[in-house]
Amino acid sequence: MQTPSHFNTIVIVGATSLIAQHCARQWLQAGPARRMVLVGRDAARLDSVANDLRVRAPQATVDIVEADLTQAASIDAMSAEVHALCTPDAVLIAHGDLPDQAGCQQRSAEAQAAMVVNGLSPVLCAEAFARSMQSVGRGTIGIIGSVAGDRGRKSNYVYGAAKGLVERYAQGLQHRFAGTGIAVVLIKPGPTDTPMTAHLKASGARLASVESVAAATINGMERGRPVVYAPAKWALIMLVIRSLPRAIFNKMDI
Repeated sequence: MQTPSHFNTIVIVGATSLIAQHCARQWLQAGPARRMVLVGRDAARLDSVANDLRVRAPQATVDIVEADLTQAASIDAMSAEVHALCTPDAVLIAHGDLPDQAGCQQRSAEAQAAMVVNGLSPVLCAEAFARSMQSVGRGTIGIIGSVAGDRGRKSNYVYGAAKGLVERYAQGLQHRFAGTGIAVVLIKPGPTDTPMTAHLKASGARLASVESVAAATINGMERGRPVVYAPAKWALIMLVIRSLPRAIFNKMDI
């Protein structure tokens, strides 16, 4: 990112994900001293990420908050702990996991876990911060969804359904805050080169770099864009996929 960020205090939920880590690095390298709060479930990994950021940006203040992001009460407690540290200008909700579709079809518990971590949990986290932002009348919430949420496909429809939930939620939140000082940004990465997609890379799939997806995420949040496809080509690709007649779509092995 070339221009300085106008966010002075940033919260990243799911901060140990690779996209989140690169967003944090780019934000801290982009401008003046700022405060960042990293939220996640693994204190040791959070410490590692925080220490790396402190070395890269010694002028910044980096705090961590450990939390179970699958339980509503824990999410509310996490939000309260964050707000005891700071009043965020921006919140990026970045956690998620790519489930095994076959496992989800065979075992209801796997499907439930996938829906919670990829759909319900990000929504509840966003809602917790939306309440506090409404009270101060300003802020930006970025939520990482996925192109998988644009149309259900047999290869990943449980994951896609969770991300579809995130998209509908983001649309509603945007409607709620229309005309206010609060922006809601839905980021939709295509397949990205992260540990979550290692199996796709092994099969020869072409994946976007995590650096480019992080840059698009930051740019979209800084500008308050409602929807960000990352890379941008996925906007056109998914327009085509969404527009295909059902008779044609059902013959595709995707």
